[in-house]
Formats: sequence, structure tokens, C-alpha cells
Amino acid sequence: MKAIILAGGVGSRLFPITKGISKQLLPIYDKPMIYYPLSVLLLAGIQEILLISTPSDLPLFKRLLDDGSQWGMNLSYAEQDQPNGIAEAFLIGSSFIGEDPVALILGDNLFYGAGLENLLVKAKYSASNKATIFGYHVENPERYGVISLDTQGKVEGIEEKPLKPKSNFAVVGLYFYPNSVVEIAKQVQPSSRGELEITEINQTYLDQQNLNIEFLGQGYAWLDTGTHESLLEASQFIQTIEKRQGLKIGCLEELAFQKGFISQKQIIQQAKVLENTSYGKYLIKRYS
Repeated sequence: MKAIILAGGVGSRLFPITKGISKQLLPIYDKPMIYYPLSVLLLAGIQEILLISTPSDLPLFKRLLDDGSQWGMNLSYAEQDQPNGIAEAFLIGSSFIGEDPVALILGDNLFYGAGLENLLVKAKYSASNKATIFGYHVENPERYGVISLDTQGKVEGIEEKPLKPKSNFAVVGLYFYPNSVVEIAKQVQPSSRGELEITEINQTYLDQQNLNIEFLGQGYAWLDTGTHESLLEASQFIQTIEKRQGLKIGCLEELAFQKGFISQKQIIQQAKVLENTSYGKYLIKRYS
């Protein structure tokens, strides 16, 4: 399976701090934001990844992440000139996807919770013939794609940013699709917002009765870092969990080692470059 990280856009809701740098390169506590979606893909055991961003930001991502081999990944890059919608990622990445199923994660979404790895692996293996999306209960569903339920609790539709949401369940920025998503994306027309909406793809799979929806319950955290407040809250959340547990969240070297993608020797080599930071000291202490 392959995966795409969509890390484009102008980050206008975070101006002025994003006028000179991509939102996904901002820090979430002790790591760049982009580390967290990368860690989700590592948890799923996906190594071939395409990162899509703006022409001006791509050199910065390449400088930070290189080719991904330090984490046992194969990272490639592609441009999205304008923020034309999430579904455009499958058009930009069609040659990268080839004949494989594909996962898509948004570069500003953070996930945490016991059992997350099992859900990811399940979705990965189902993606050969069935799509999987994830729902999460939120207070402000009108900001997201919303899952509508009938009186028996069965999913009956997905609406994009409805003025009057039919539920409080938002679709989070993590999707697993069969290879057919490329052809479906080609049929998507721009919405009234002028974007190619991922919701239309999800609704197509739902209409085909070919969509799994996993609801992330109270044991999970989904953090969308689109505002100054949520950016601060995400950093505080990560800092609190790491301080209490003594374990890192989104530590790519550690996850790559646990998945067998890199060796203990490679961890130590990379940690020594960071030995003056708490991040590097953490790796040296755990793996020396």
C-alpha cells in the first residue's frame, strides 16, 4: 500500500505566523507538525509515501525529511499549485499510486489513542477492496464533513460543512481507499467553494455500499491544528502525555525501529545528531 500526505494550502487562519512558512512545519511541542501524520503512516506499516505541498514549501520539507530512508521510508514529493481541494491529491499522485490501494492523511491532523495501530492495520488490509474513513464526535461539526445517521444509528450520508449538521460526528483527515479512488476522483466536479471535495468520494463509496466507517471513541484524541488556539492545545496535549508517560508521541526513529524498518545502530547514529535536545537524549537513553 502507498500513502499521500497533503500538506498544502496557505494557512490563512494562522496568519501572520504562516506567512513565511508552511503550517505543517510549525512545531507541535518538540517536533515539527509533519512528524505526526508521518508517525501514523509508520504505525500502519506504510513505507512508500508521497508528500504534496506548495512549490515554495516543498524545498523546506525536503530539507527536513530528505528521502525518508533514515526512517526506512521512501519519500517522494509533488506540487499542488493552488489549494483546489483534498480530492485533487489523487489526481496529482495518480502516477505515484499506480495500481496500489492508497491512504491519505492531512498534514495538520494528529491522532492518539490505545488501539490506534490495530485500527490502522485493519483499514490498510481492507483497502484492497473497501474504503475506510474515521468519525469523531466534535462540538463544532459545521467545520467538517459530517456523518449523518438514521434513527437506528446507521450511516445514511456525508455532508460537507453543512449549516445545520445532522450529527456531531466529523470525518477526520485520514482515509484508506482501494485503487478505484483515482478514477472516482477524476469524476469529481468543483463544489460551490471551488474545491474538489473528499466528501464526494466518500459519498460515492457509501452509495456503492463499499465504505467502512470506524468511530473513534472516548479513548482517542483527534487534534486539528487549524487555528491558533488548537495549535497551542495540541502542543499542550503532547507535552502533558509525554511528561506523564515518559514516552514520545510521533517519534519517527522509535516507530521505525519498532516496525523493523531500521536497526538499533541507526537509531543511535541519528540520536547523536540530536544529543543536545530532549528528543535526542530520549532516544539515546532508551536504545543505547
